[in-house]
Formats: sequence, C-alpha cells, structure tokens
Amino acid sequence: MLAHNFSISFFLKTPRFDRAERYIYLRIIADGKPAEISISRKCLLSRWNQNRQRMTGDDDTAQTLNHFLDLIVNRIHQFRNELFFNKQAITSKKLIDHVTGRDNSSAKVIQQFQKHNDEMLALVKSGNYAFGTYERFEISKKHLQEFLQYRYQIDEIDFRDITLEFIKNYEFYLKTVKNISNYTALKYITNFKKIVLIGIDLEIILHNPFKRFKTRKIKLFKQPLTREELFKIEHHKFDLPRLSLVRDIFVFQCYTGLAYADTFNLKRSNVSVGIDGELWLISERQKTGEANKYTAITKSTRNSGTL
Repeated sequence: MLAHNFSISFFLKTPRFDRAERYIYLRIIADGKPAEISISRKCLLSRWNQNRQRMTGDDDTAQTLNHFLDLIVNRIHQFRNELFFNKQAITSKKLIDHVTGRDNSSAKVIQQFQKHNDEMLALVKSGNYAFGTYERFEISKKHLQEFLQYRYQIDEIDFRDITLEFIKNYEFYLKTVKNISNYTALKYITNFKKIVLIGIDLEIILHNPFKRFKTRKIKLFKQPLTREELFKIEHHKFDLPRLSLVRDIFVFQCYTGLAYADTFNLKRSNVSVGIDGELWLISERQKTGEANKYTAITKSTRNSGTL
C-alpha cells in the first residue's frame, strides 16, 4: 500500500567539531518512520539553502551537486511506485537500501542458481531429492551460462536484467544452437524459472518476467513396442557385454514396469519368494515413496540374465 506521511529531505549533518564544510544527509519518512543516511557529498554551510535543500549558486559545482540530488529523488519515487504497483510494503528502510544499492536488486542469477544447487545436493545426501534431479539442475545452470557467453559474452547477469525478451532468446538458443527438443528445452526453462521465482520470494526483484511467457507444447505420440519387437530385442546378440547388460535392464523394465530410477535402486533384498511360490519384487518408488509389489518376474526375465 502507498505509505502515508511520506517525505524526502536533505540536510547538513552537524559535526562534533564545528566545520565550514559538512556532509549532506538524506532522510526519508514513510508512515511516520524515519531513516537517514549520508550521500557521501559535502557542501559549505554558507552555500546551503535549507529551504530549497540545495546548494546555492550557478557554478559547475552547485549544478553538479543539485543534479545529483535530483537524481536521488527521482530514483526514490520510481522505486516507490514499483513497490506500490507490485503490492509491496513501502518502508523508509527499503527506500534507503535501494538508494545505497543494498536491496539485492543487483543480485546475480548464476550465483543464486549455484546456491540453490548446493542446497539441493545437501538434500540429496539426506534423501530428500534424487541425485538425478540435482544433475538436471546442474545441466540447466550450464546451459544458461553457455547462453550468456554466446549471446552477451558475459559470465553473470543481474536478476533485474531478466526480461521476457531474455527468456524468449534463451528458449530460441536451446532449440536452435543447442538443437534440444521442445520438451527438453521447456524442462531447462522451467528449472531456470524456479530460480527466478526464488528471487521474487526473496524480494530481489519485484516483477515476474515469466508472467507473459508462453510456449507451445508439442504432444508426442509414443508408440509402444509390439510383442514381436520386444522378442527381437530380447534375443538379439550383441558383441559388447556392456550393450547386452543395457538390453537386459531395458527388457527387465518392460516386463516389470519399473522406472529406470527404481530399477537402478534395486537390491537382491528386494526380491523374495511369495506364498504362491513366485518371485516378488517389493520396492518403494523413488518418485512417490509408495510401496510397490511386482510379480512379473517371469521365465523370460530369468533367461535374459537380469536376475
């Protein structure tokens, strides 16, 4: 909401020892709460007009100083309007911090991306995230860094410089220069969007550059394997043992319906003989944490060498 009793003023700070030249201070009052700070400029007491809150005279020194004070006032009003239109609280401290550059408006995107990924890695170790999720965010950060180098020849970018045009250019880069599919490109952009939303939550930026970002999702029709095709894959002879192992894991997933991540996490202890005499897989799905039981360990999966 728009603060009441709002005012901006400049004054000369009275020093401990009487001096002709004194520091100029900025004072902002919002809703009756004042905040003040030195603007690191000085003025002779004899040349300061407190009623106008400006330096007297028409020389270059006075014009330069007064223009600087006008710029400060304009910057405060502009930021105050931004806070108002984005329904943010308007406080004297926020306005002072903005003038001095301590409001995080110049915070860096890649730096925040790395902080997010480091925290995610720590959560991976405690079992809250899968390592594959962390890897995808690391790849997303790498693509963004490469885009900054390719398009702007820079290693870092401020949050305030992320615009709708920047996002569209990044999407175009992923799909053309990197030759990434539409679905995968959207995954990387979604990961990048998460970092931007963190910046909004931390009030590093006030607007959401993704608000008007729209992209076309291409629906892919996935044709399942036929019984004959699966049979050919299952009985194909590979020269490399590594490829045979990959084939066996794939065939095992086809028969059991297990996702790759769940297959990767399987242990011998997950296999047990049920009361019906059949082999059972008892595991917990990584994505949902739900317990699953599978009985699809057939003669084919045994013969493939998977078990």
